[in-house]
Amino acid sequence: MNPVVHIDQLCVSLGGRKVLSDVSLDIFPGELLGLIGPNGAGKTTLMRSIMGLIPVDSGEITCEGSARSIGYVPQRQDIDWTYPISIESMVMTSFLRELGVFRRPKEEHWAGVYTALKKVGLYDLRSRTIGELSGGQKQRVLIARALATNPVMLLLDEPFTGLDHPNQDALSDLFVELAGSGVAIMMSTHDLSQAVDISDRLAMINGTLRAIGEPKDLLIPDLWMETYQVRADSALLRSLGMGVR
Repeated sequence: MNPVVHIDQLCVSLGGRKVLSDVSLDIFPGELLGLIGPNGAGKTTLMRSIMGLIPVDSGEITCEGSARSIGYVPQRQDIDWTYPISIESMVMTSFLRELGVFRRPKEEHWAGVYTALKKVGLYDLRSRTIGELSGGQKQRVLIARALATNPVMLLLDEPFTGLDHPNQDALSDLFVELAGSGVAIMMSTHDLSQAVDISDRLAMINGTLRAIGEPKDLLIPDLWMETYQVRADSALLRSLGMGVR
């Protein structure tokens, strides 16, 4: 099976500081890849590099089709939720680059919007303004916006942050369903229990790729201690059944 994205020896610097060094990995169709690591480890930088939003120092990123066939779901706090726009209009902004400012959406564009809203369970609320939504619904709007162009891959940047457990579980079910339909998913998250539970593979990053593999094969205390810079008696390890008191 050919990868949706192939990354080879990627190195990225921001503000004169080396953020990522020698990162190599492949993401495959229908795979849910959990991207984990501490704050400042380079997870968001890796995603933005795949999207072509920031320059790279060296290395290669090869995408199936182009970077435009990848849907990016930013963190919710990056969005102005007070802006007076409906849910369906928000999702339509996915086509802004194609339509420009003055062209009216065609039937095919609305079809993409409504199909995406149905996938995330918000079609019946499509006329509401985005400011009326709960945290979980806001996250679903961002996912629908990324899905509207029918991408081969989704990049999810911290989708569980600030959500209660029922909403986290509902989103996890959605991500597993989307991966099952053939969409490749890379999901960065600090919610390690969700990542271990639903990811097909985990990529552990802290400046470089520390390890990659199935979750069950990565439950090695020393690996997590090195990646997260924690002690053997850390609550982080205990939460994953590896720590000592």
